Amino acid sequence: MSETVLPKDDVEPVVAKPEPLPEPAQKEPSNRRGSNGLAILALLLGAAGVAVGGWSVWQLRAIQSGGQAQSSQLQDISSQTQILKQSEQQLAARLAQLPPAEELEDRRRLVTQLQGDQQRLSQRLETVLGASRKDWRLAEAEHLLRLASLRLSALQDITSAQALVQGADEILREQDDPGAFGAREQLAKSLAALQSVDQPDRTGLFLQLAALRDQATQLNALAPEYKDKGESLLGLTDGSEDSYWAQWWDKISQYIRIDFHADKNIRPLLAGQSLTQVRLALSLALEQAQWAALNGESEVYAKAVTEARSVLDANFNQDNPQSKMLGERLDELAKKPVSVLTPDLTQSLSAVQAYLEQRHKPVGGALDQPNEGTKP
Repeated sequence: MSETVLPKDDVEPVVAKPEPLPEPAQKEPSNRRGSNGLAILALLLGAAGVAVGGWSVWQLRAIQSGGQAQSSQLQDISSQTQILKQSEQQLAARLAQLPPAEELEDRRRLVTQLQGDQQRLSQRLETVLGASRKDWRLAEAEHLLRLASLRLSALQDITSAQALVQGADEILREQDDPGAFGAREQLAKSLAALQSVDQPDRTGLFLQLAALRDQATQLNALAPEYKDKGESLLGLTDGSEDSYWAQWWDKISQYIRIDFHADKNIRPLLAGQSLTQVRLALSLALEQAQWAALNGESEVYAKAVTEARSVLDANFNQDNPQSKMLGERLDELAKKPVSVLTPDLTQSLSAVQAYLEQRHKPVGGALDQPNEGTKP
């Protein structure tokens, strides 16, 4: 392109016109369309590459998480394998401690033999017990009668003896044997004799005497008191409580007393050691009465109660309400029975023994034969 130089004043600037483009410049729109298609294709390829890369990253992460899970599983499997190995070692140690198979077989054979012997022995025992079970029950009845006789002779225990005799009669009834009729008849007579005797309340007597002992330890002597009956000495008092002479007379009468009835039995007042000794003597007499009541000693009981009554009368005033009540209770308890006439159970015991001897004769001969047959 060329420029023409003109004068600055007169000449207007001339702009050069562009030269016409060659013929290929007319195909520019088609080239632009081709470049746009390539750009879109490049974008599509880039998007596809990004997608492929994302999918690859996701697959990589999934593979990594799966590998971690497999590694944890492998660790669990290895720990379980170690536990199994330890268990296997323990089992091997236990198996090593066990005896060998031959010894186990010998033991099994011995156990089987022992079980067989035990079964045969139990069968023999059942056979023997089936024949002698009744004999054992009859021996128990005899023992009950002996025990009842001992309770009567030693303790005079009517209630226990009655229960024991009734138990022996129940055993004979269970036998269902007509040969026991005579023994049961004698037992019925003994039961009737025991039921006709009243059992003394020895425990009640013991407790009542214990209560009297407690009262005896608190017993005090009662000093005689002056009571004005309107017959005051020399008319010093006029019967009014406000009189000076009346007050003086009440005070002096506590130290000086004049008894116009000398025929009465005057006892000195007990105090200090003398009172303690009298209480102890009374308590010992009551304690002896307690022992006699429990053991059924009627003579000792009567003597002890009489002695306690005499100690009470000799040392305490009868005007004392405590000593009076105690004396009345001793009189009541002295009439209580502590011993009874117990019936004799010798005939009943002899009848049961005779029945046992009669029953043992055939049973003894029958038992001898199987014993001889069982000898090896």
